[in-house]
Amino acid sequence: MAGSLLRVLSPADPDLVLLFASHAENLAELSRKLARKLPEDCSIVGCSSAGEIGPMGYCAGTVTALAFPKGSFRSAVCVLRDQEHIPVSEWMQVLRNFRMDFNVDDRRSVFGVLLADGMARHEDVLVATLEATMPGMPVIGGSAADGLRFGRTCQVVNGVEHPGSAIVLLVETDFTAHEVSFSHFSATSKRAVVTAADPQNRTILELNAEPAAEEYARLAGIRADNLHPPEFARHPLVLRTGRRNHIRAIRGVTPEGGLELMSSIEAGTILRLGRVEDMTQGFADTLSALPRPPVMVLGFDCILRRLAIERAGMREEMSEIFARFRVAGFNTYGEQHNGMHVNQTFVGMALMQPETA
Repeated sequence: MAGSLLRVLSPADPDLVLLFASHAENLAELSRKLARKLPEDCSIVGCSSAGEIGPMGYCAGTVTALAFPKGSFRSAVCVLRDQEHIPVSEWMQVLRNFRMDFNVDDRRSVFGVLLADGMARHEDVLVATLEATMPGMPVIGGSAADGLRFGRTCQVVNGVEHPGSAIVLLVETDFTAHEVSFSHFSATSKRAVVTAADPQNRTILELNAEPAAEEYARLAGIRADNLHPPEFARHPLVLRTGRRNHIRAIRGVTPEGGLELMSSIEAGTILRLGRVEDMTQGFADTLSALPRPPVMVLGFDCILRRLAIERAGMREEMSEIFARFRVAGFNTYGEQHNGMHVNQTFVGMALMQPETA
C-alpha cells in the first residue's frame, strides 16, 4: 500500500498529504511509512471514515490520499485535545496563537479544514469555537467515522494517533478557493416538538409527548420495527434556522425507544420531517455553477446521504459526477460548514485556477 501511494505522491513534492480510510487500524503505521520517504517538512494527516471518495467516485475499504504540492500550497496543523470534555477556553487560546503564527499572505486564498472525532459528540461547540476565534475564515470539515459500526474513530498526525481529538488545518494556496454546500432535502409540513431530550447524549426522548421512536415512525409512515439507517436517511428531521434548513440526522434507536442523533438537540426544539428531492442533478448543477471548472474539490459527504443515494440506485450516477468534477474526500458522521455542524449534507472546498492564470 505505502509503495503504491508513494509512486503517486512523491513526484508532487507535497507540503501536505491527507489520508482517509474506512479501515483505520493501520492508518498510523501507513503514515509513518509515507513519512520515511516523503519530504521531512511534509505534514501527513488522516482520519477514519465511513467510506471514501476517490478518483472514480464512491469507494469503500480503500485509502484515499490527497497531495498538496509545495509549489502552490502552504499548511499548518493544530491538534485540539480532549474533544469529549470540551475545554473551550484552552482551545480558544490555542487557536488564536495558531492563526497568528500562520501569518496569512493576503494575496493568496486561505481556508481551514476540520477533522473532528465523530464519536465525541461535541462538534457543535467545536465549530462555534472555531468561528469565534477565526472570524471570517472559511472552514469546512467532516467528523471522523467508523463505518456504520459507530465505534472508535481514528485521527492521525505524522504517524501519531490522537484519540478523542480534533485536527484543524490552515491551508494557503495560489488557487482560488470556493466553498460548496448541497443538501437534497426540503422540509414538509409534518411538525414535531421535542418534549424531552438528553442533550449530552444527543438523544430525543419524546416527540409530541410520545416516545420518540414511535412518534417518528408514525410521522414518517414507517413500521416501528423497521427503523434502521436507510430509513433514517430517507426521512430526516429538519431544523429551520432563519431561512435555512439544517438536517438533524438520526443515528439509531435506543433500547428505551429514544432517537440518537448525530447533532445536538434540546427540549423545546421544533422539528419537521424532511422530504427527499433531487439527489444527483441538483448536485451537478451546484458544481457547474462554480466560476471555473475545479482542479479538485475537497469533499465531505455524510454517510446517510450516501446510503440514501445507494438505496435509490444512484451510486454510479453520483460517482460519475464526483469523477467529472474531481471530488475527493470521505463519508462522515457529520459536516462542518459556515459555522454550523450539519448532517446529510455535502460540503467541500473547490480549488480553481486563478482568474488571471
